[in-house]
Amino acid sequence: MTPGRGWIEPFLEARAAELGAAANTLAAYRRDLDDFTGWLDRKSLGLDSATQTDIETYLVDLDAQGLATATRARRLSAIRQLYVFAFEERLRDDNPAARIKGPGRSQRLPKTLSESDVDHLLDAARRVGRNDPDRARNTCLMELLYATGMRVTELVSLPVSAARGNPEMLLVRGKGGKERMVPLSAPARTALTDWLALRDRAEDAARAAGKPASAFLFPSRGKLGHLTRNRFYLLVKEMAVAGGVSPAKVTPHTLRHAFATHLLAHGADLRAIQVLLGHADVATTEIYTHVLDERLRSLVEDHHPLAKAAAARTKGEPPAGD
Repeated sequence: MTPGRGWIEPFLEARAAELGAAANTLAAYRRDLDDFTGWLDRKSLGLDSATQTDIETYLVDLDAQGLATATRARRLSAIRQLYVFAFEERLRDDNPAARIKGPGRSQRLPKTLSESDVDHLLDAARRVGRNDPDRARNTCLMELLYATGMRVTELVSLPVSAARGNPEMLLVRGKGGKERMVPLSAPARTALTDWLALRDRAEDAARAAGKPASAFLFPSRGKLGHLTRNRFYLLVKEMAVAGGVSPAKVTPHTLRHAFATHLLAHGADLRAIQVLLGHADVATTEIYTHVLDERLRSLVEDHHPLAKAAAARTKGEPPAGD
């Protein structure tokens, strides 16, 4: 066992207690630190003795393996935070990761969908499913996701109590346990009402059979008690196929991106979008301005008559109208 590996559990417990880190975040920390300690094992090193040079060598190895810049940056972030914890807890009297400059994160524009794509997906949601309850649930999921821009985990784990009383706003618990209010569109409220009626009918039947009631809006018989992220991911792919939209470009997260870019395209304030998305820093939200810039540039290049004429000259074709 790698010397110092026992630091990982108390580190994760501290992240959960101090920052309210979500289960997915903690799982990512664990995976990254397990990879690092596995590498140390193979080098006969330990967390308690690793030097700055050792950590830098590890990062070089990750690069040689072809890992993405974002992945390497995330691994280093986990290592840095572990060593900050170890230093503060006096498990080490130094922090070997403190002066390491990370690989940086390339600014990758988020993939999004056109408004037409979203219309096709919402229409498909009304048709995909084995029965009426399945179709009502799928419609509710998609309408809520596009109307609010919620993260997938926030959506599938929504408590049913948040949806009672035909609300115009939903209370969402996001990262770090932070709460925010998001407004519902009229179609989303209708879909929510329709799904609740069918959901409650099924829950009443389950209680009559001696089964416990579910606290979730989208209940499941699985271990979590609610629809899983993976199951919803697969459902979205089914809806993409049914709606004639390329499944390769459709995920639950692209609908969150579509929510933001479509709001921005229709004149919404960037800080308002920041609040709706639950971003801690407006700089995170600003990436959507780049997405919009790209879309506007493409729009001009594809449709402006002067751009068309320039393209025709490049290809050696006579300009339109000549």
